[in-house]
Order: sequence, then structure tokens, then C-alpha cells
Amino acid sequence: MHENWKNAAHLVRLALVLLVGFLLFLAVRAAVVPPSFGKYGHFRAAALDDIRNQKPSYAGQATCAVCHDDVLQTKNKGSHRTVHCEACHGPQQAHADDPTTVKPGKPNAQSLCPQCHQEDAAKPTGFKQVDVKSHAQGMECAGCHQPHSPKL
Repeated sequence: MHENWKNAAHLVRLALVLLVGFLLFLAVRAAVVPPSFGKYGHFRAAALDDIRNQKPSYAGQATCAVCHDDVLQTKNKGSHRTVHCEACHGPQQAHADDPTTVKPGKPNAQSLCPQCHQEDAAKPTGFKQVDVKSHAQGMECAGCHQPHSPKL
């Protein structure tokens, strides 16, 4: 029996190494993985609370209309009437809170317009689509189209 045990000593050492490795894994996992991880699937459930506690950075179209009603009136007559201001201009809550200091940047039409209007077979057939390279030939979209009330 003693001889068998001596031959099996390497298996016992291997089992101890594996056990120590597993215990080390559990300790690191407990220290790194948040307690709410996995409650609602493969993400941290407390992230929902973190997101709820963030201050919204979008002002909303009604806020834009307070100072920019003329632009909104023009936009409401054009094909972009259903597109809200911040869809193109980005979050503007900081500008709404402090319009004299915080100035929104002008959107880059060359990269912005193709996000919606680049020709794509998956878009509805009535939606205005263009092959940007052949249509614009390197020109600015706003050179021919008024962004708030574009015409074809």
C-alpha cells in the first residue's frame, strides 16, 4: 500500500495545484466581478441604476424652439420635419443651460448627411437616397441643399 501511495504522490500534488488554482480563481473573481453581474443576463444589473442617475444631455426640440423658432418653422415645412434638432446637432442641454458661453458646433454635412441618405437597398423606396460619391462629387451637401429644408 505504501508503494502505491508513493506512486500516486504526483497525482495528489497535481490535485492540490488544481485546487489552489481554483481557489485563487474564485478569490480574483469575487474581487473583480461586481455583485450585480448576471442578475438580468450577461451584464452588470447596477448599470441600469447608473444610467438612470445620469443627467440627460439632450435638451429636446421644444427647448430648441424657445430661441430658434424661425429655424423650426423652416424645418417643419421641409422633408426634415420629423427629424429632431439634436439628431443632427447632437446633445445640446449644455447650450440650453448656458447659450451665451456654450456654442454648438456646426455639423459636418459631408459625414452627417450620408448617415441617413447613403443609398442602401434596405431603406424604404420613398426615402431620399443618393450615391454620395457620384452625387456630390466632393462638394458640400449644404452647397446645394438647405439642411433645415432640403429640396431635391
